[in-house]
Amino acid sequence: MSSPWLNLPLADYEGHMSMPSVGQAQMLADVFSSALEEFRPASVAVAGCAGGSGFDRINPAEVTRVVGIDINRAYLEVASTRYSERFKSLELYCSDIARDKLDVGPVDLVYAALVFEYLNVPLALQQLFGACRAGGHLVTLVQLPSATAAPVTPTVFTSLQTLSSAIKHVEPLALQSFAEDSGFRWRHSSKVTSAAGKEFVVQTFARPAAGKSL
Repeated sequence: MSSPWLNLPLADYEGHMSMPSVGQAQMLADVFSSALEEFRPASVAVAGCAGGSGFDRINPAEVTRVVGIDINRAYLEVASTRYSERFKSLELYCSDIARDKLDVGPVDLVYAALVFEYLNVPLALQQLFGACRAGGHLVTLVQLPSATAAPVTPTVFTSLQTLSSAIKHVEPLALQSFAEDSGFRWRHSSKVTSAAGKEFVVQTFARPAAGKSL
Protein backbone atom coordinates (compact mmCIF):
# COMPACT_ATOMS: atom_id res chain seq x y z
CA MET A 1 0.00 0.00 0.00
CA SER A 2 1.35 3.41 -0.98
CA SER A 3 2.08 5.79 1.87
CA PRO A 4 -0.16 8.90 2.03
CA TRP A 5 2.99 10.88 2.79
CA LEU A 6 4.11 10.45 -0.81
CA ASN A 7 1.28 12.65 -2.11
CA LEU A 8 1.09 15.23 0.68
CA PRO A 9 2.45 18.67 -0.31
CA LEU A 10 5.18 19.84 2.04
CA ALA A 11 3.69 23.34 2.16
CA ASP A 12 0.41 21.88 3.43
CA TYR A 13 2.15 19.79 6.09
CA GLU A 14 4.28 22.66 7.35
CA GLY A 15 1.36 25.08 7.26
CA HIS A 16 -0.83 22.66 9.17
CA MET A 17 1.77 21.93 11.86
CA SER A 18 2.42 25.64 12.41
CA MET A 19 -1.21 26.66 12.84
CA PRO A 20 -2.24 27.76 16.38
CA SER A 21 -5.02 25.16 16.33
CA VAL A 22 -2.35 22.45 15.91
CA GLY A 23 0.72 23.95 17.55
CA GLN A 24 3.05 21.02 16.91
CA ALA A 25 5.89 22.50 14.83
CA GLN A 26 7.23 24.50 17.76
CA MET A 27 6.70 21.62 20.18
CA LEU A 28 8.61 19.09 18.07
CA ALA A 29 11.49 21.51 17.61
CA ASP A 30 11.58 22.25 21.34
CA VAL A 31 11.79 18.55 22.23
CA PHE A 32 14.60 18.10 19.71
CA SER A 33 16.40 21.13 21.09
CA SER A 34 16.20 19.71 24.61
CA ALA A 35 17.72 16.43 23.41
CA LEU A 36 20.54 18.30 21.70
CA GLU A 37 21.26 20.19 24.92
CA GLU A 38 21.13 17.05 27.05
CA PHE A 39 23.45 14.87 24.95
CA ARG A 40 25.61 17.37 23.02
CA PRO A 41 25.98 15.00 20.04
CA ALA A 42 28.55 15.44 17.30
CA SER A 43 26.25 13.63 14.87
CA VAL A 44 22.46 13.40 14.65
CA ALA A 45 19.81 11.68 12.55
CA VAL A 46 16.21 12.84 12.23
CA ALA A 47 13.71 10.22 11.09
CA GLY A 48 10.79 11.79 9.23
CA CYS A 49 12.69 15.03 8.73
CA ALA A 50 10.31 16.42 6.06
CA GLY A 51 11.81 19.68 4.77
CA GLY A 52 14.35 19.88 7.57
CA SER A 53 12.12 19.87 10.64
CA GLY A 54 14.19 20.99 13.63
CA PHE A 55 17.36 21.50 11.61
CA ASP A 56 17.35 25.18 12.57
CA ARG A 57 17.88 24.10 16.20
CA ILE A 58 21.14 22.30 15.38
CA ASN A 59 24.31 24.25 16.14
CA PRO A 60 26.67 23.59 13.20
CA ALA A 61 29.64 24.45 15.39
CA GLU A 62 28.82 21.46 17.63
CA VAL A 63 27.16 18.98 15.26
CA THR A 64 29.43 18.09 12.37
CA ARG A 65 27.21 15.45 10.74
CA VAL A 66 23.46 15.73 10.14
CA VAL A 67 21.43 12.88 8.66
CA GLY A 68 17.87 13.39 7.46
CA ILE A 69 15.58 10.47 6.61
CA ASP A 70 12.18 10.69 4.96
CA ILE A 71 9.96 8.64 2.70
CA ASN A 72 9.19 11.60 0.43
CA ARG A 73 12.05 12.54 -1.89
CA ALA A 74 10.52 15.94 -2.68
CA TYR A 75 10.69 16.84 1.02
CA LEU A 76 14.38 15.98 1.08
CA GLU A 77 15.04 18.16 -1.94
CA VAL A 78 13.61 21.10 -0.02
CA ALA A 79 15.69 20.20 3.03
CA SER A 80 18.79 20.16 0.85
CA THR A 81 18.01 23.58 -0.59
CA ARG A 82 17.40 25.02 2.85
CA TYR A 83 20.29 23.52 4.79
CA SER A 84 23.05 22.20 2.50
CA GLU A 85 25.17 25.28 3.21
CA ARG A 86 24.56 25.26 6.96
CA PHE A 87 26.26 22.03 7.98
CA LYS A 88 29.68 20.56 7.37
CA SER A 89 28.05 17.26 6.42
CA LEU A 90 24.36 16.92 5.49
CA GLU A 91 23.25 13.48 4.32
CA LEU A 92 19.67 12.95 3.14
CA TYR A 93 18.19 9.48 2.63
CA CYS A 94 14.88 8.66 0.97
CA SER A 95 13.74 5.59 2.87
CA ASP A 96 10.78 3.82 4.41
CA ILE A 97 12.55 2.83 7.61
CA ALA A 98 10.17 -0.04 8.30
CA ARG A 99 10.79 -1.64 4.88
CA ASP A 100 14.05 -0.45 3.35
CA LYS A 101 17.46 -1.36 4.72
CA LEU A 102 18.70 1.77 6.42
CA ASP A 103 22.46 2.02 6.03
CA VAL A 104 23.40 5.52 7.15
CA GLY A 105 26.35 4.88 9.44
CA PRO A 106 25.77 5.28 13.20
CA VAL A 107 25.20 8.64 14.85
CA ASP A 108 25.25 9.89 18.44
CA LEU A 109 21.58 10.89 18.57
CA VAL A 110 18.53 9.68 16.66
CA TYR A 111 15.32 11.73 16.88
CA ALA A 112 12.06 10.07 15.78
CA ALA A 113 8.94 12.16 16.40
CA LEU A 114 5.47 11.30 15.10
CA VAL A 115 6.76 8.60 12.78
CA PHE A 116 5.89 5.35 14.56
CA GLU A 117 2.18 6.06 14.11
CA TYR A 118 2.65 5.21 10.40
CA LEU A 119 5.17 2.37 10.62
CA ASN A 120 5.68 -1.21 11.66
CA VAL A 121 7.12 -0.24 15.05
CA PRO A 122 9.35 -3.27 15.78
CA LEU A 123 10.94 -3.20 12.33
CA ALA A 124 11.47 0.56 12.45
CA LEU A 125 13.14 0.33 15.86
CA GLN A 126 15.48 -2.38 14.63
CA GLN A 127 16.56 -0.07 11.83
CA LEU A 128 17.03 2.88 14.17
CA PHE A 129 19.06 0.71 16.53
CA GLY A 130 21.48 0.15 13.66
CA ALA A 131 21.60 3.88 13.01
CA CYS A 132 22.52 4.65 16.63
CA ARG A 133 26.12 4.19 17.70
CA ALA A 134 27.05 2.22 20.83
CA GLY A 135 26.74 4.69 23.69
CA GLY A 136 24.35 6.87 21.67
CA HIS A 137 20.71 7.74 22.27
CA LEU A 138 17.28 7.55 20.65
CA VAL A 139 14.58 10.09 21.50
CA THR A 140 11.02 9.25 20.44
CA LEU A 141 7.75 11.17 20.54
CA VAL A 142 4.30 9.64 20.08
CA GLN A 143 0.83 11.14 20.29
CA LEU A 144 -1.57 9.97 22.97
CA PRO A 145 -5.18 9.21 21.99
CA SER A 146 -7.76 11.82 22.94
CA ALA A 147 -11.43 11.42 23.78
CA THR A 148 -12.18 14.89 22.44
CA ALA A 149 -9.72 15.59 19.63
CA ALA A 150 -9.38 13.93 16.24
CA PRO A 151 -6.08 12.12 15.55
CA VAL A 152 -5.44 14.64 12.76
CA THR A 153 -6.76 18.08 13.68
CA PRO A 154 -9.02 19.54 10.95
CA THR A 155 -7.56 22.72 9.45
CA VAL A 156 -7.73 24.65 6.19
CA PHE A 157 -5.09 22.23 4.93
CA THR A 158 -7.60 19.51 4.08
CA SER A 159 -4.97 17.33 2.39
CA LEU A 160 -3.77 16.33 5.88
CA GLN A 161 -6.98 14.36 6.38
CA THR A 162 -5.57 11.71 4.03
CA LEU A 163 -3.42 10.70 7.00
CA SER A 164 -6.44 9.91 9.17
CA SER A 165 -6.90 6.43 7.73
CA ALA A 166 -3.21 5.60 8.13
CA ILE A 167 -2.41 6.90 11.60
CA LYS A 168 -2.35 4.36 14.43
CA HIS A 169 -1.71 5.38 18.01
CA VAL A 170 1.31 3.69 19.58
CA GLU A 171 1.15 2.91 23.28
CA PRO A 172 4.28 4.26 25.01
CA LEU A 173 4.74 1.06 27.01
CA ALA A 174 4.53 -1.00 23.83
CA LEU A 175 7.08 1.29 22.19
CA GLN A 176 9.36 0.86 25.20
CA SER A 177 9.03 -2.91 25.02
CA PHE A 178 9.79 -3.01 21.29
CA ALA A 179 12.76 -0.67 21.77
CA GLU A 180 14.19 -2.89 24.49
CA ASP A 181 13.66 -5.97 22.31
CA SER A 182 15.72 -4.19 19.65
CA GLY A 183 18.60 -3.67 22.08
CA PHE A 184 17.91 -0.21 23.48
CA ARG A 185 17.72 0.54 27.20
CA TRP A 186 15.03 2.90 28.49
CA ARG A 187 16.38 6.00 30.21
CA HIS A 188 13.47 8.32 31.01
CA SER A 189 10.17 9.69 29.71
CA SER A 190 7.96 12.74 30.02
CA LYS A 191 4.68 14.14 28.76
CA VAL A 192 4.43 17.27 26.65
CA THR A 193 1.34 19.15 25.56
CA SER A 194 0.96 21.08 22.33
CA ALA A 195 -0.36 24.61 22.27
CA ALA A 196 -3.64 23.12 21.05
CA GLY A 197 -3.88 20.84 24.09
CA LYS A 198 -2.97 17.43 22.64
CA GLU A 199 -0.72 15.24 24.80
CA PHE A 200 2.40 13.42 23.69
CA VAL A 201 4.97 11.16 25.35
CA VAL A 202 8.70 11.65 24.89
CA GLN A 203 10.92 8.67 25.66
CA THR A 204 14.69 8.51 25.73
CA PHE A 205 16.61 5.30 25.11
CA ALA A 206 20.29 4.45 25.07
CA ARG A 207 22.19 1.95 22.99
CA PRO A 208 24.59 0.39 25.49
CA ALA A 209 28.28 0.75 24.81
CA ALA A 210 30.12 -2.50 24.18
CA GLY A 211 30.56 -4.45 27.38
CA LYS A 212 28.28 -2.15 29.38
CA SER A 213 24.67 -2.26 30.57
CA LEU A 214 22.59 0.79 31.43
